[in-house]
Amino acid sequence: MDFETYRKNYYIDPQPEPRFNFGAGIRGAVLYYEDYPAAIDFYTHVFGPPNYVEGDSTHGWRLGESWLTLFPSKSGSPANLEVPFYLPTRIAVDTLFAALIEAGAQGEPPAETLMYRLVYMAIVTDPFGIVLDLVCEVG
Repeated sequence: MDFETYRKNYYIDPQPEPRFNFGAGIRGAVLYYEDYPAAIDFYTHVFGPPNYVEGDSTHGWRLGESWLTLFPSKSGSPANLEVPFYLPTRIAVDTLFAALIEAGAQGEPPAETLMYRLVYMAIVTDPFGIVLDLVCEVG
C-alpha cells in the first residue's frame, strides 16, 4: 500500500485539535528490571558507560535529546511494553540493530514498512523481554 492510500485509510481527517502542547513529546523511557545487574551489563554493552549513575539503583544513558533510565525491580521486569528509538539514518538503524543482536537481543533485520509514515524499522527484543523499535523515517 502506498503512503497516500495508507493515510486516507487510517488518519482522521480533519485532524482533532490537540488538548496539550507536548513540545518535544516523550523525552525518554524508564525501565525496571528484576535482574538489574544483567540489564545494566546489557545496555552498557550496547550504549557504552551510562551518563548518569546514582548509587546502586539508578543508571541513565543520554540518547539524543532523551534518556533511557534503568531502576531495579523486586517484582519482575517491564511487560507488554515497546520502547521506540528514533534514529536519523538507515545506517544508524542497522548499526544499533547489529549492536543489540551482538549483545544478546533477538529480532528480524530492518525493513521498510508503514508506521504513521514510511519508515525503515527493526523490532528487537532485549534479553529480558522488552521490545525495542528501531525507527528511521524514509523520505
